[in-house]
Amino acid sequence: MAIASSSAVPTSAVVKPKNSVTVIDNRTGKSIEIEIKDNSIPATAFAQLKAPYAAGERHENDTPYGLRVLDPSFINTAMIQSEITYIDGNKGFLMHRGYPIEQLAEKSSYLETAYLLIYGELPSKSQLDLWSWEIMHHTFVAEDLQQMIRQMRYDSHPMSVFISAFAAMSAFAPEANPALQGSDLYITNKALMNKQIVRILGKAATVAAMSYRIRINRAFTPPRSDLSYTENLLYMMDHMAEPNSYRPDPRLAKALDILFILHADHEMNCSTSTMVHVGSSLVDPYSCIAAASAALYGPLHGGANEAVIRMLTKIGSVENVPDFLKRVKERKELLFGFGHRVYRETDPRSKVIREVADMVFEVCGKEPLIEVAIALKDAALKDEYFTSRKLFPNVDYWSGLIYKAMGFPLDFFPVLFVVPRVAGYLAHWKQQLDSGKNKISRPRQVYIGKDRRDYSPVEDREERVITGKNGLNAIPHYISKRRLTKM
Repeated sequence: MAIASSSAVPTSAVVKPKNSVTVIDNRTGKSIEIEIKDNSIPATAFAQLKAPYAAGERHENDTPYGLRVLDPSFINTAMIQSEITYIDGNKGFLMHRGYPIEQLAEKSSYLETAYLLIYGELPSKSQLDLWSWEIMHHTFVAEDLQQMIRQMRYDSHPMSVFISAFAAMSAFAPEANPALQGSDLYITNKALMNKQIVRILGKAATVAAMSYRIRINRAFTPPRSDLSYTENLLYMMDHMAEPNSYRPDPRLAKALDILFILHADHEMNCSTSTMVHVGSSLVDPYSCIAAASAALYGPLHGGANEAVIRMLTKIGSVENVPDFLKRVKERKELLFGFGHRVYRETDPRSKVIREVADMVFEVCGKEPLIEVAIALKDAALKDEYFTSRKLFPNVDYWSGLIYKAMGFPLDFFPVLFVVPRVAGYLAHWKQQLDSGKNKISRPRQVYIGKDRRDYSPVEDREERVITGKNGLNAIPHYISKRRLTKM
């Protein structure tokens, strides 16, 4: 197959430039023209390129049914059309609904940014007041659900508690479940959709605080609707025996609010694409949030800032930085917090977050690891090995230091990531259902397994030698040991 752009056509033959590509299937000589729209082409167009099986070709390739596009991990595949977030990775630029992230971090609040993401425009004063009031008055969690959360072990990972609570929330809102009320529930009833959006944003902070209180073996603190979103979160986490008039330090609440803005949405990352994928089945939004949160839970996604702290702790001192970078280049150590799947020059969020770090250090004292972090950053940015590979500090590099300075345990870092990201999840969920184009996600595969074969009775099968502790061959050995132990 060959792909030629329309510019390859001789100038004399061109009456009007076509915004398209021409694809020639060299197996059959068939040619198709595919329209380019918004710098993309539909992958389904390639299904027109059908060919008979070649001599010796596997029938599992489905060649007569059209060509498939293989893109492992979706490196260059767009799964949706979106109006929410735009990232220019080459220029280090990020904007939400047209507003640069730097302006939102400086001038907006988390709840205002959440409204912008979900509804497309900045709210008026009355809209923002009502929006904030509704969210802060939907922070209470049902007593039965609280009892369920209380049953979690004190050493449970806070993200496990958060995910479990949201998965269970679906059972506490049967009126919001399309499986019970009809599959078109959120397509026809926008008031109910908005109610769930408010509920989820309000309860996310409460469940996060509960997951923290479980960890420190303390009773849950009821939320307060007279505080800001991040003030309320800090209050529910930290309040012990102080008077009810206790309020968290406003500087820390403001710093956390800025961090929440920076983490509110980041286009089609792993967890957001999970939200869209699961939501395409028209399941309830609580289940979608649980699934997306589980995706963010992974160390390659929401656990990156935790990995930065562990790395800096391992380095230990400024004097050890050169040797550490040497070992990184020898592939004996991993460098966390540098580079990004999307950004090729710099992460725009990292510029803002560095200023937030200074704000937090004024209150909590300078985080001892900051000297190591600065020395590591400076050394890496002077080293051609890292700069040539576009390895620059990202948002995770600084956020972990801020969270550590504020006293959050390492395993709580992903929770501080997922709570603000709930706004982005809901924005993409709503956009998908409102588009009128929702279809259940069903990726194709390229099968490379065994050819067709016939079942054989167990007594006719060749005996396999059990080797090692891993893999299928270890299973019979494991089972037999359990049986012998029980006897």
